[in-house]
Amino acid sequence: MDPITTSRINPPPTEYIVPECFRQYRELIALQSTRNGGVSEGAYSSLNLGRNTGDLTDNVHENTLRLCAASGIDPRQLVYSDQVHGTAILTAEKPGHYRGYDALITNKKNLFLCVFTADCYPVLIYDPRHNVSSAVHAGWKGSAGGIVMKTIEAMQIRFNSVPAECLAYIGTGISPEAYEVGREVAMRFPSDCCLQSPLGQENEKYSLNLGMANYRQLLASGIPPLHIEHSPFCSVRDSNLFFSYRRDQGITGRMVSLIGINVQG
Repeated sequence: MDPITTSRINPPPTEYIVPECFRQYRELIALQSTRNGGVSEGAYSSLNLGRNTGDLTDNVHENTLRLCAASGIDPRQLVYSDQVHGTAILTAEKPGHYRGYDALITNKKNLFLCVFTADCYPVLIYDPRHNVSSAVHAGWKGSAGGIVMKTIEAMQIRFNSVPAECLAYIGTGISPEAYEVGREVAMRFPSDCCLQSPLGQENEKYSLNLGMANYRQLLASGIPPLHIEHSPFCSVRDSNLFFSYRRDQGITGRMVSLIGINVQG
C-alpha cells in the first residue's frame, strides 16, 4: 500500500493513503493522511492537521486546505470533534467542529467525518447499502470501552446497517512492538492482544496490540474477516510517513483519517 501523491501548483506533493477495501466505491472518499506535503516546520513537519498542537494555526489551516484540494473535498464540509478518549458517538447532520466525541457516523452525502491520531488507531467503516459512513478514534481507553462495537451498534440502530454488509479499515497506529503498557492497562484487553514483554517480567510490562483489539471488535460485531483491511504501517517505526506521540515525546503533529460520500452537482 503506497501513499498517493498529489501535487498542486507548488511542491511538495500532499501524500495520503487510500484503503484498498473502499476503492470499488467511486463516490466514497476515504483516506488517512501521512505527515508529508504540508507547510508546517520543526516537530510538526510538514502536513500537521492537528488543531490542538503547538503548531501555528495558519499552518494547520493551510495543510487542511492542501489535503482537501488533493483529495477533491470541500473543506467547508468537514466534521470533526475535540476527542477525549471516550466512547461518545456523534450522529452528524451538518459540518462543523464539535466537542467530546471519539466516533462520528452519518448517512448524509458531502459530509466528511474526521478523526485525528498520532499513535491511536483510526477505524473507518462503510455500509454501502445504506451509504452510512463512520470514523472512530480508538486509543487504549476507547478500545477498552468497546468504542468500535458501540459505533457499529449505533449504525444498526440509527440507520439499519447490517454488519455483514459493512467494510472496515483499521488505519495506522502504534504497533505492539512499540507499545509497552503496565498491568492495569493490559488486564482490560483479551490475552491475545496483550502479551507480557520478555524484558518486562519483573515490572509486569506488556506489549499491547491495539490493532488486534479493534479487529476483534469488528469481528464480534459481525463484520466478516474478508471485509476488514489493516494498515501494514506503524506510526512509531515509519517515522518518514507518520507522526507519533510516543516516539516524539508528545511534541508532534497529527494525521487525519476521514470518510464520506462525495456527490458533485
